[in-house]
Amino acid sequence: MKHLAILFLSCLAAFLPHNICAQQVEYVDDEECGCELVFTDGIQTTSNGTLFGFKRADGTVIADNIYLHVDKFHGDYCRVYLNDTLSGLIDRDGNQIIPCLYPGVGYPSCGRIMFIHHNQVGYYDMQGRIAIQPSFIQADDFRENRAAVLVPTGNGHHACTFIDTNGHILFPPVFDNAIAYNEGFAPVMQNKKWGLLDTKGHLALPARYAVMTVNDNRHFFAGPDSLMALFNYSMRPLTDFVYDWAAQFSEGRCGVRRNGKYGFVDTSGHESVPCIYDEIGRFSYGRTMVRLGNHYGIIDTNGRIILPVEYDDHTPKGMKYMYFDSLALVERDGKIGYVDLDGRQVVPFYFEEGYNFSQGLAAVRFNGMWGYIDTHGEVYMPFIFDIASPFEWGRAEVFYNGELRKVDLKGKCVKNCKGIIAWRDWTK
Repeated sequence: MKHLAILFLSCLAAFLPHNICAQQVEYVDDEECGCELVFTDGIQTTSNGTLFGFKRADGTVIADNIYLHVDKFHGDYCRVYLNDTLSGLIDRDGNQIIPCLYPGVGYPSCGRIMFIHHNQVGYYDMQGRIAIQPSFIQADDFRENRAAVLVPTGNGHHACTFIDTNGHILFPPVFDNAIAYNEGFAPVMQNKKWGLLDTKGHLALPARYAVMTVNDNRHFFAGPDSLMALFNYSMRPLTDFVYDWAAQFSEGRCGVRRNGKYGFVDTSGHESVPCIYDEIGRFSYGRTMVRLGNHYGIIDTNGRIILPVEYDDHTPKGMKYMYFDSLALVERDGKIGYVDLDGRQVVPFYFEEGYNFSQGLAAVRFNGMWGYIDTHGEVYMPFIFDIASPFEWGRAEVFYNGELRKVDLKGKCVKNCKGIIAWRDWTK
C-alpha cells in the first residue's frame, strides 16, 4: 500500500491551506487591472488584506473576499478555504460546487471530485451531489473511469482494489498497492512484487517485478531486481535489464542511467544518446542540457552536440542550458549570455546574472543592477533595479529605490508608482 499511500498523501498535501499572499503589498490606483495576486485564464485573485476572493479581468466580482486561503483556478474550478479546516470547490462563476465543509477536497476527474469526511474518502459529482459516500480508508483520483482505493478486509487488515464512478468495487481487494490506470493497465503489487492489471482484473504482466515505473501512455520500466528494462504494452522488454533510474518521456526520449552515467532511450528501446554523461536535462525544442564533470553543453535528441560541453554553471539564477522562448541561458567565465536553437550566440557574455526568457524578456544584472533585455539582446528596460524577477501573466516584480514595485510588459510601473514615469521610456 506504500505507493497508494504516497499518492494519497500527495493529494492530501495539495488540500492543505495555501496562502498565496505571503507578503503583503500596498496596491495603489496605478494598477490598471486590479489586484492580480494570481491571474489564471481571465480570473484574478483579489484581497482586502486578510481574506481573498476573485474577479474577472473586466472587474466583475465572482466571489467576495470571504476566504482565508485560496488556490489558483485549475481549468474551471478552484479550491477555497473558509478557515484552516473547512475547504470546498468553486466554479468560474463563484458557485460552491462542493460546500466548504470538509478538511480536504480534490479537483474533478472523470466527473467525480474526491472529498474527505470523518477520515473517510468519498466523491461528489459535477452537480454538487454526493455520488459515492465516504467509505474508503484511502483513495485516488479517477483515471479511465476507475480509481484505486484502500478498503478493510477484516481482522484489522486492508487491501487495494478499484472502483468505478458509481462506487462499485470491480475486483476482489487482494493487492498490497495499486496505481491509476494508464491506457487500460494499472500497476499493482502482490507479495511485494509488481505487475500490470488489465480492465477485466487479469494480470496481463505477472506480479514478479521488484521495481516498476510508468513513463508515458504506452511505456514503462520494470525489473526483477534494482535493474530495469523498458517495456511497451506488448509486455515484452525492449531493452536489456541494465537501467537503475529512468525519467519520463519528453519529445520521444526518456532519460536513463546505466553504470552511474546518463543517456536517453527512444520509444523503440534504442539508446539514442549513449549513457556517457554525468547529468542530463529534459528535452524542450528538441534540445537538452548535458554535463561532463564541471562543464555543460547542449545536445539534440540524437545526441548531436549543439553547444560544446565546455561551459560553466556558477551563478545561481535561472535554469541554464534549457530553452525558453527558443533561447537558452549559458555561462562562461562567470558571465552569462544566450544562445539560439543552433547554439549560436545571440546575446554576448555581458551579464553577471540572469533569468531565462519569459514573455519575450529576460531579467539580467549588469554592473550590479538589474534590467530587462529582449530576445535580440537589446536593452528593453534600463539597469536601475536592485532586484528584478521574470515576467508572469504580463507582470514582473522589481525593487526600485528600496521599494517593491510591479512593472508591465510595456515597461510601465503599475504598482507603488508614485512619481515614476514609464521605465521603458528611459531607453529611448
